[in-house]
Amino acid sequence: MIEMDKKEEQQILDLIANRDEQQLKDLVTQMYPADIAELLEELPAEDTLFLYRQLPGSLAADALMEMDEDERKEVLNLLSDEEIADTFVTHMDTDDAADLLQELDEDKQEAILSHVDDIEQAGEIIDLLRYEHDTAGGIMRKEMMVVNENWSMPQCMEELRKQASEMDEVYYIYVVDDEERLQGILPIKKVLTSPNVSKIKHIIVHDPVMLHENDTTEEVVHAFERYDLVAIPVVDSIGRLVGVITVDDVVDEMRDLHEKDYQLASGLSQDVESSDTVTRQIGARLPWLMLGMVGGVLNSMILGNYDTVFASVPAVSLFIPLMGGTGGNVGMQSSAIIVQDLAAGSLKTERIGKLLSKELAIAIMNGGILSFILFIYNYFFLKNIVVMASVSISIFVVVLFANLFGTVVPLGLNKLKMDPARATGPFITIMNDLIGMFIYMNITNALFSYFGGM
Repeated sequence: MIEMDKKEEQQILDLIANRDEQQLKDLVTQMYPADIAELLEELPAEDTLFLYRQLPGSLAADALMEMDEDERKEVLNLLSDEEIADTFVTHMDTDDAADLLQELDEDKQEAILSHVDDIEQAGEIIDLLRYEHDTAGGIMRKEMMVVNENWSMPQCMEELRKQASEMDEVYYIYVVDDEERLQGILPIKKVLTSPNVSKIKHIIVHDPVMLHENDTTEEVVHAFERYDLVAIPVVDSIGRLVGVITVDDVVDEMRDLHEKDYQLASGLSQDVESSDTVTRQIGARLPWLMLGMVGGVLNSMILGNYDTVFASVPAVSLFIPLMGGTGGNVGMQSSAIIVQDLAAGSLKTERIGKLLSKELAIAIMNGGILSFILFIYNYFFLKNIVVMASVSISIFVVVLFANLFGTVVPLGLNKLKMDPARATGPFITIMNDLIGMFIYMNITNALFSYFGGM
Protein backbone atom coordinates (compact mmCIF):
# COMPACT_ATOMS: atom_id res chain seq x y z
CA MET A 1 0.00 0.00 0.00
CA ILE A 2 1.12 3.56 -0.73
CA GLU A 3 0.04 6.84 0.83
CA MET A 4 -1.47 9.33 -1.61
CA ASP A 5 0.20 12.71 -2.07
CA LYS A 6 -0.96 15.74 -4.08
CA LYS A 7 0.87 14.65 -7.21
CA GLU A 8 -0.69 11.20 -7.19
CA GLU A 9 -4.11 12.67 -6.42
CA GLN A 10 -3.88 14.87 -9.51
CA GLN A 11 -2.69 11.91 -11.58
CA ILE A 12 -5.75 9.92 -10.49
CA LEU A 13 -8.06 12.82 -11.32
CA ASP A 14 -6.54 13.04 -14.81
CA LEU A 15 -6.97 9.30 -15.35
CA ILE A 16 -10.59 9.53 -14.27
CA ALA A 17 -11.21 12.47 -16.58
CA ASN A 18 -9.65 10.52 -19.50
CA ARG A 19 -11.49 7.31 -18.49
CA ASP A 20 -8.21 5.40 -18.55
CA GLU A 21 -9.43 2.26 -16.81
CA GLN A 22 -6.28 0.14 -16.84
CA GLN A 23 -3.83 2.72 -15.52
CA LEU A 24 -6.36 3.92 -12.98
CA LYS A 25 -6.92 0.38 -11.75
CA ASP A 26 -3.17 -0.27 -11.46
CA LEU A 27 -2.70 2.87 -9.38
CA VAL A 28 -5.68 2.84 -7.00
CA THR A 29 -5.35 -0.85 -6.11
CA GLN A 30 -2.07 0.07 -4.36
CA MET A 31 -3.69 2.75 -2.18
CA TYR A 32 -5.11 2.68 1.32
CA PRO A 33 -8.92 2.54 1.60
CA ALA A 34 -8.97 5.72 3.71
CA ASP A 35 -7.12 7.69 0.99
CA ILE A 36 -9.48 6.36 -1.67
CA ALA A 37 -12.47 7.34 0.48
CA GLU A 38 -11.13 10.88 0.91
CA LEU A 39 -10.72 11.19 -2.84
CA LEU A 40 -14.19 9.76 -3.54
CA GLU A 41 -15.84 12.32 -1.27
CA GLU A 42 -14.54 15.14 -3.48
CA LEU A 43 -15.65 13.66 -6.83
CA PRO A 44 -18.91 14.32 -8.68
CA ALA A 45 -21.36 11.41 -8.78
CA GLU A 46 -20.47 10.15 -12.26
CA ASP A 47 -16.73 10.06 -11.51
CA THR A 48 -17.36 8.42 -8.12
CA LEU A 49 -19.14 5.50 -9.77
CA PHE A 50 -16.45 5.20 -12.43
CA LEU A 51 -13.70 4.99 -9.82
CA TYR A 52 -15.61 2.49 -7.69
CA ARG A 53 -16.04 0.19 -10.66
CA GLN A 54 -12.26 0.01 -11.09
CA LEU A 55 -11.70 -1.24 -7.54
CA PRO A 56 -11.52 -4.89 -6.51
CA GLY A 57 -14.52 -5.93 -4.39
CA SER A 58 -12.79 -6.00 -1.00
CA LEU A 59 -11.03 -2.65 -1.58
CA ALA A 60 -14.27 -1.04 -2.79
CA ALA A 61 -16.05 -2.29 0.34
CA ASP A 62 -13.31 -1.01 2.66
CA ALA A 63 -13.22 2.39 0.94
CA LEU A 64 -16.99 2.72 1.21
CA MET A 65 -16.92 2.12 4.97
CA GLU A 66 -14.20 4.77 5.35
CA MET A 67 -16.41 7.43 3.80
CA ASP A 68 -18.47 9.92 5.77
CA GLU A 69 -21.96 8.54 6.41
CA ASP A 70 -23.76 11.20 4.38
CA GLU A 71 -21.39 10.80 1.44
CA ARG A 72 -21.78 7.02 1.67
CA LYS A 73 -25.56 7.32 1.45
CA GLU A 74 -25.23 9.45 -1.66
CA VAL A 75 -23.12 6.74 -3.29
CA LEU A 76 -25.60 4.02 -2.36
CA ASN A 77 -28.49 6.07 -3.79
CA LEU A 78 -26.74 6.00 -7.16
CA LEU A 79 -26.58 2.20 -7.28
CA SER A 80 -29.16 -0.52 -7.73
CA ASP A 81 -29.86 -2.99 -4.92
CA GLU A 82 -28.16 -5.75 -6.88
CA GLU A 83 -25.05 -3.65 -7.49
CA ILE A 84 -24.80 -2.73 -3.79
CA ALA A 85 -24.99 -6.42 -2.90
CA ASP A 86 -22.45 -7.54 -5.52
CA THR A 87 -20.01 -4.62 -5.24
CA PHE A 88 -20.00 -4.11 -1.48
CA VAL A 89 -21.99 -6.40 0.83
CA THR A 90 -20.65 -9.67 -0.59
CA HIS A 91 -17.06 -8.54 0.09
CA MET A 92 -17.63 -7.20 3.60
CA ASP A 93 -17.22 -8.76 7.02
CA THR A 94 -20.64 -9.36 8.50
CA ASP A 95 -20.32 -6.57 11.07
CA ASP A 96 -19.47 -3.99 8.40
CA ALA A 97 -22.30 -5.22 6.19
CA ALA A 98 -24.76 -4.94 9.08
CA ASP A 99 -23.51 -1.42 9.90
CA LEU A 100 -23.97 -0.42 6.27
CA LEU A 101 -27.50 -1.80 6.03
CA GLN A 102 -28.55 -0.24 9.34
CA GLU A 103 -28.18 3.15 7.67
CA LEU A 104 -30.95 2.19 5.22
CA ASP A 105 -34.66 1.59 5.69
CA GLU A 106 -35.99 -1.95 6.16
CA ASP A 107 -37.37 -2.32 2.63
CA LYS A 108 -33.99 -1.37 1.18
CA GLN A 109 -32.24 -3.82 3.52
CA GLU A 110 -34.44 -6.70 2.41
CA ALA A 111 -34.03 -5.83 -1.26
CA ILE A 112 -30.22 -5.77 -0.99
CA LEU A 113 -30.02 -9.00 1.04
CA SER A 114 -32.19 -10.77 -1.51
CA HIS A 115 -29.33 -10.29 -4.02
CA VAL A 116 -26.63 -11.76 -1.75
CA ASP A 117 -25.87 -15.19 -3.24
CA ASP A 118 -24.22 -16.58 -0.09
CA ILE A 119 -27.26 -17.57 1.99
CA GLU A 120 -25.13 -18.24 5.07
CA GLN A 121 -23.61 -14.75 4.91
CA ALA A 122 -27.03 -13.16 4.37
CA GLY A 123 -28.41 -15.08 7.36
CA GLU A 124 -25.53 -13.93 9.58
CA ILE A 125 -26.10 -10.31 8.54
CA ILE A 126 -29.80 -10.64 9.37
CA ASP A 127 -28.83 -12.02 12.79
CA LEU A 128 -26.65 -8.96 13.44
CA LEU A 129 -29.32 -6.51 12.29
CA ARG A 130 -31.61 -7.52 15.14
CA TYR A 131 -29.19 -6.10 17.72
CA GLU A 132 -29.16 -2.49 18.84
CA HIS A 133 -26.14 -0.66 17.44
CA ASP A 134 -24.83 0.34 20.88
CA THR A 135 -24.57 -3.23 22.21
CA ALA A 136 -21.93 -5.95 21.94
CA GLY A 137 -24.22 -7.79 19.51
CA GLY A 138 -24.38 -4.72 17.32
CA ILE A 139 -20.58 -4.42 17.17
CA MET A 140 -19.56 -8.08 16.81
CA ARG A 141 -18.83 -10.02 13.65
CA LYS A 142 -19.63 -13.62 12.80
CA GLU A 143 -16.28 -14.48 11.18
CA MET A 144 -14.19 -16.46 13.70
CA MET A 145 -12.29 -19.71 14.11
CA VAL A 146 -14.42 -22.25 15.99
CA VAL A 147 -13.68 -25.89 16.85
CA ASN A 148 -15.43 -28.54 18.95
CA GLU A 149 -13.90 -29.61 22.28
CA ASN A 150 -14.29 -33.30 21.40
CA TRP A 151 -12.31 -33.16 18.17
CA SER A 152 -8.86 -34.67 17.92
CA MET A 153 -5.99 -32.43 16.90
CA PRO A 154 -5.75 -33.86 13.34
CA GLN A 155 -9.50 -33.30 12.88
CA CYS A 156 -9.16 -29.83 14.37
CA MET A 157 -6.28 -28.93 12.04
CA GLU A 158 -8.24 -30.00 8.98
CA GLU A 159 -11.22 -27.86 9.98
CA LEU A 160 -9.00 -24.87 10.82
CA ARG A 161 -7.49 -24.93 7.34
CA LYS A 162 -10.96 -24.73 5.80
CA GLN A 163 -12.02 -21.86 8.04
CA ALA A 164 -8.77 -19.92 7.61
CA SER A 165 -9.16 -19.85 3.83
CA GLU A 166 -12.29 -17.71 4.25
CA MET A 167 -10.87 -15.24 6.80
CA ASP A 168 -8.66 -12.18 6.52
CA GLU A 169 -7.26 -12.32 10.07
CA VAL A 170 -7.04 -15.02 12.70
CA TYR A 171 -6.89 -13.78 16.30
CA TYR A 172 -7.94 -16.70 18.50
CA ILE A 173 -9.36 -20.19 18.12
CA TYR A 174 -12.56 -20.61 20.13
CA VAL A 175 -13.67 -23.96 21.51
CA VAL A 176 -17.34 -24.90 21.94
CA ASP A 177 -19.21 -27.96 23.15
CA ASP A 178 -21.88 -29.87 21.24
CA GLU A 179 -24.48 -27.23 22.18
CA GLU A 180 -22.28 -24.38 20.82
CA ARG A 181 -21.53 -23.08 24.32
CA LEU A 182 -18.13 -21.42 24.68
CA GLN A 183 -15.71 -23.61 26.65
CA GLY A 184 -12.40 -21.86 26.16
CA ILE A 185 -9.63 -20.84 23.79
CA LEU A 186 -7.20 -23.11 21.96
CA PRO A 187 -3.74 -21.45 21.99
CA ILE A 188 -1.83 -21.51 18.70
CA LYS A 189 1.19 -22.82 20.60
CA LYS A 190 -0.82 -25.87 21.69
CA VAL A 191 -1.87 -26.50 18.10
CA LEU A 192 1.79 -26.57 17.06
CA THR A 193 3.14 -28.57 20.01
CA SER A 194 0.33 -31.10 20.56
CA PRO A 195 -0.27 -32.66 17.13
CA ASN A 196 -1.59 -36.01 18.38
CA VAL A 197 -3.88 -35.07 21.30
CA SER A 198 -7.07 -37.17 21.22
CA LYS A 199 -9.45 -34.44 22.40
CA ILE A 200 -8.54 -30.77 22.35
CA LYS A 201 -10.62 -30.06 25.46
CA HIS A 202 -7.66 -31.37 27.47
CA ILE A 203 -5.37 -28.54 26.33
CA ILE A 204 -7.65 -25.50 26.05
CA VAL A 205 -7.57 -22.39 28.24
CA HIS A 206 -10.80 -22.31 30.22
CA ASP A 207 -12.82 -19.29 31.42
CA PRO A 208 -11.68 -16.74 28.81
CA VAL A 209 -12.71 -13.11 28.99
CA MET A 210 -16.08 -12.83 27.26
CA LEU A 211 -18.87 -10.37 26.63
CA HIS A 212 -22.62 -10.89 26.52
CA GLU A 213 -24.61 -9.90 23.47
CA ASN A 214 -26.58 -7.21 25.33
CA ASP A 215 -23.57 -5.56 27.00
CA THR A 216 -23.38 -1.84 26.26
CA THR A 217 -20.75 -0.18 24.09
CA GLU A 218 -19.21 1.31 27.23
CA GLU A 219 -18.85 -2.17 28.78
CA VAL A 220 -17.23 -3.44 25.59
CA VAL A 221 -14.70 -0.60 25.56
CA HIS A 222 -13.93 -1.12 29.27
CA ALA A 223 -13.24 -4.83 28.67
CA PHE A 224 -10.73 -4.13 25.89
CA GLU A 225 -9.02 -1.38 27.88
CA ARG A 226 -8.77 -3.52 31.00
CA TYR A 227 -7.55 -6.80 29.48
CA ASP A 228 -5.51 -5.51 26.48
CA LEU A 229 -6.93 -8.11 24.11
CA VAL A 230 -7.19 -7.90 20.33
CA ALA A 231 -10.48 -9.85 20.24
CA ILE A 232 -13.14 -10.90 22.75
CA PRO A 233 -15.84 -13.55 22.13
CA VAL A 234 -19.53 -12.73 22.59
CA VAL A 235 -22.04 -15.19 24.05
CA ASP A 236 -25.81 -15.22 24.43
CA SER A 237 -27.81 -15.62 27.64
CA ILE A 238 -27.08 -19.36 27.87
CA GLY A 239 -23.42 -19.15 26.99
CA ARG A 240 -23.53 -20.03 23.30
CA LEU A 241 -20.84 -18.43 21.14
CA VAL A 242 -22.56 -15.96 18.80
CA GLY A 243 -19.73 -13.74 17.57
CA VAL A 244 -16.48 -11.95 18.26
CA ILE A 245 -15.51 -8.29 18.66
CA THR A 246 -12.11 -7.23 17.34
CA VAL A 247 -9.97 -4.34 18.47
CA ASP A 248 -10.30 -2.40 15.20
CA ASP A 249 -14.05 -2.15 15.75
CA VAL A 250 -13.54 -1.07 19.36
CA VAL A 251 -11.18 1.73 18.29
CA ASP A 252 -14.02 3.13 16.18
CA GLU A 253 -16.44 2.84 19.10
CA MET A 254 -13.96 4.54 21.45
CA ARG A 255 -13.64 7.43 19.04
CA ASP A 256 -17.43 7.71 18.76
CA LEU A 257 -17.83 7.68 22.56
CA HIS A 258 -15.17 10.35 23.04
CA GLU A 259 -16.75 12.51 20.34
CA LYS A 260 -20.14 12.11 22.00
CA ASP A 261 -18.78 13.06 25.45
CA TYR A 262 -16.91 16.03 23.99
CA GLN A 263 -20.03 17.30 22.25
CA LEU A 264 -22.13 16.87 25.40
CA ALA A 265 -19.52 18.83 27.35
CA SER A 266 -19.58 21.52 24.66
CA GLY A 267 -23.34 21.99 24.91
CA LEU A 268 -24.54 19.87 21.98
CA SER A 269 -27.55 17.70 22.76
CA GLN A 270 -26.90 15.19 19.95
CA ASP A 271 -24.13 13.93 17.70
CA VAL A 272 -23.59 16.38 14.83
CA GLU A 273 -20.92 17.10 12.24
CA SER A 274 -20.10 20.17 10.16
CA SER A 275 -21.64 18.47 7.12
CA ASP A 276 -25.04 18.00 8.81
CA THR A 277 -28.03 20.08 7.77
CA VAL A 278 -28.79 23.48 9.29
CA THR A 279 -31.96 22.08 10.88
CA ARG A 280 -30.11 19.23 12.59
CA GLN A 281 -27.39 21.55 13.88
CA ILE A 282 -29.96 24.01 15.24
CA GLY A 283 -31.72 21.12 17.01
CA ALA A 284 -28.44 20.10 18.62
CA ARG A 285 -27.38 23.58 19.74
CA LEU A 286 -30.59 25.39 20.64
CA PRO A 287 -31.66 23.44 23.78
CA TRP A 288 -28.54 24.35 25.74
CA LEU A 289 -28.61 27.92 24.44
CA MET A 290 -32.18 28.26 25.69
CA LEU A 291 -31.17 26.80 29.05
CA GLY A 292 -28.32 29.32 29.21
CA MET A 293 -30.77 32.11 28.45
CA VAL A 294 -33.06 30.95 31.25
CA GLY A 295 -30.03 30.88 33.56
CA GLY A 296 -29.18 34.45 32.58
CA VAL A 297 -32.73 35.62 33.28
CA LEU A 298 -32.69 33.94 36.70
CA ASN A 299 -29.33 35.58 37.42
CA SER A 300 -30.75 39.00 36.61
CA MET A 301 -33.70 38.28 38.91
CA ILE A 302 -31.32 37.43 41.75
CA LEU A 303 -29.29 40.60 41.21
CA GLY A 304 -32.44 42.71 40.96
CA ASN A 305 -33.21 42.00 44.62
CA TYR A 306 -30.07 43.75 45.82
CA ASP A 307 -30.37 47.26 44.38
CA THR A 308 -29.71 48.79 47.80
CA VAL A 309 -26.41 46.94 48.16
CA PHE A 310 -25.20 48.00 44.70
CA ALA A 311 -26.20 51.61 45.35
CA SER A 312 -24.32 51.72 48.65
CA VAL A 313 -21.29 49.62 47.68
CA PRO A 314 -20.86 49.83 43.85
CA ALA A 315 -17.55 47.93 44.00
CA VAL A 316 -19.52 44.75 44.81
CA SER A 317 -20.64 44.55 41.15
CA LEU A 318 -17.03 44.31 39.97
CA PHE A 319 -16.76 40.75 41.27
CA ILE A 320 -19.98 39.32 39.81
CA PRO A 321 -18.21 37.81 36.74
CA LEU A 322 -15.51 36.42 39.03
CA MET A 323 -18.01 34.45 41.14
CA GLY A 324 -19.80 32.92 38.16
CA GLY A 325 -16.65 32.17 36.20
CA THR A 326 -14.79 30.63 39.14
CA GLY A 327 -17.75 28.46 40.14
CA GLY A 328 -18.17 27.22 36.57
CA ASN A 329 -14.46 26.44 36.16
CA VAL A 330 -14.21 24.59 39.47
CA GLY A 331 -17.32 22.55 38.71
CA MET A 332 -16.03 21.68 35.23
CA GLN A 333 -12.68 20.54 36.63
CA SER A 334 -14.16 18.22 39.25
CA SER A 335 -16.89 16.83 36.98
CA ALA A 336 -14.40 16.18 34.15
CA ILE A 337 -12.25 14.03 36.46
CA ILE A 338 -15.25 12.04 37.72
CA VAL A 339 -16.67 11.51 34.23
CA GLN A 340 -13.24 10.35 33.05
CA ASP A 341 -13.01 7.79 35.89
CA LEU A 342 -16.57 6.59 35.28
CA ALA A 343 -15.89 6.21 31.56
CA ALA A 344 -12.76 4.17 32.28
CA GLY A 345 -14.63 1.99 34.78
CA SER A 346 -12.03 2.70 37.46
CA LEU A 347 -14.40 4.30 39.98
CA LYS A 348 -15.77 1.65 42.32
CA THR A 349 -18.55 2.14 44.88
CA GLU A 350 -16.23 1.60 47.83
CA ARG A 351 -14.03 4.50 46.65
CA ILE A 352 -16.77 7.13 46.57
CA GLY A 353 -16.45 8.11 50.25
CA LYS A 354 -12.69 8.51 49.93
CA LEU A 355 -13.17 10.44 46.70
CA LEU A 356 -15.60 12.91 48.29
CA SER A 357 -13.19 13.46 51.20
CA LYS A 358 -10.35 14.17 48.77
CA GLU A 359 -12.47 16.58 46.73
CA LEU A 360 -13.49 18.38 49.92
CA ALA A 361 -9.83 18.78 50.93
CA ILE A 362 -8.94 20.07 47.46
CA ALA A 363 -11.84 22.54 47.56
CA ILE A 364 -10.82 23.85 50.99
CA MET A 365 -7.22 24.40 49.90
CA ASN A 366 -8.08 25.99 46.54
CA GLY A 367 -10.81 28.13 48.08
CA GLY A 368 -8.50 29.26 50.88
CA ILE A 369 -5.75 30.29 48.47
CA LEU A 370 -8.13 32.23 46.19
CA SER A 371 -9.83 33.83 49.19
CA PHE A 372 -6.50 35.02 50.62
CA ILE A 373 -5.34 36.47 47.27
CA LEU A 374 -8.59 38.41 46.84
CA PHE A 375 -8.43 39.69 50.43
CA ILE A 376 -4.93 41.10 49.85
CA TYR A 377 -6.01 42.67 46.54
CA ASN A 378 -9.07 44.34 48.08
CA TYR A 379 -7.11 45.48 51.13
CA PHE A 380 -4.67 47.50 49.01
CA PHE A 381 -6.91 48.67 46.15
CA LEU A 382 -10.50 48.99 47.40
CA LYS A 383 -10.08 49.37 51.18
CA ASN A 384 -13.75 48.59 51.80
CA ILE A 385 -14.47 46.16 54.63
CA VAL A 386 -17.76 44.92 53.12
CA VAL A 387 -16.11 44.14 49.78
CA MET A 388 -13.03 42.64 51.43
CA ALA A 389 -15.09 40.31 53.61
CA SER A 390 -17.88 39.42 51.20
CA VAL A 391 -15.63 38.63 48.22
CA SER A 392 -13.18 36.54 50.23
CA ILE A 393 -15.86 34.59 52.12
CA SER A 394 -18.02 34.14 49.00
CA ILE A 395 -15.22 32.85 46.79
CA PHE A 396 -14.33 30.29 49.46
CA VAL A 397 -17.92 29.06 49.77
CA VAL A 398 -18.47 29.09 45.99
CA VAL A 399 -15.34 26.98 45.36
CA LEU A 400 -16.36 24.57 48.11
CA PHE A 401 -19.87 24.15 46.76
CA ALA A 402 -18.90 24.03 43.06
CA ASN A 403 -16.26 21.36 43.69
CA LEU A 404 -18.68 19.09 45.54
CA PHE A 405 -21.53 19.83 43.10
CA GLY A 406 -19.31 18.92 40.14
CA THR A 407 -18.42 15.65 41.89
CA VAL A 408 -21.85 14.58 43.10
CA VAL A 409 -23.90 15.35 39.97
CA PRO A 410 -22.09 12.95 37.56
CA LEU A 411 -22.11 10.27 40.27
CA GLY A 412 -25.86 10.76 40.67
CA LEU A 413 -26.50 10.61 36.92
CA ASN A 414 -24.42 7.45 36.66
CA LYS A 415 -26.44 5.90 39.49
CA LEU A 416 -29.63 6.73 37.58
CA LYS A 417 -28.19 5.00 34.48
CA MET A 418 -27.87 8.32 32.65
CA ASP A 419 -24.80 9.49 30.75
CA PRO A 420 -22.59 11.28 33.34
CA ALA A 421 -21.04 13.35 30.54
CA ARG A 422 -24.24 15.41 30.64
CA ALA A 423 -22.99 16.76 33.98
CA THR A 424 -20.13 18.59 32.28
CA GLY A 425 -20.22 21.69 30.15
CA PRO A 426 -23.17 24.08 30.15
CA PHE A 427 -25.18 22.31 32.86
CA ILE A 428 -22.45 22.64 35.49
CA THR A 429 -21.52 26.14 34.35
CA ILE A 430 -25.08 27.48 34.45
CA MET A 431 -25.98 25.87 37.78
CA ASN A 432 -22.79 26.99 39.48
CA ASP A 433 -23.23 30.48 38.07
CA LEU A 434 -26.72 30.72 39.55
CA ILE A 435 -25.84 29.23 42.91
CA GLY A 436 -22.57 31.17 43.09
CA MET A 437 -24.43 34.42 42.48
CA PHE A 438 -27.01 33.51 45.14
CA ILE A 439 -24.24 32.78 47.65
CA TYR A 440 -22.31 35.96 46.83
CA MET A 441 -25.28 38.29 47.07
CA ASN A 442 -26.64 36.78 50.28
CA ILE A 443 -23.26 36.94 52.02
CA THR A 444 -22.76 40.49 50.76
CA ASN A 445 -26.24 41.54 51.90
CA ALA A 446 -25.71 40.01 55.35
CA LEU A 447 -22.35 41.80 55.78
CA PHE A 448 -23.76 45.05 54.43
CA SER A 449 -26.59 44.90 56.98
CA TYR A 450 -24.13 44.08 59.79
CA PHE A 451 -21.57 46.77 58.99
CA GLY A 452 -24.19 49.34 58.09
CA GLY A 453 -22.85 50.00 54.63
CA MET A 454 -19.27 50.81 55.69
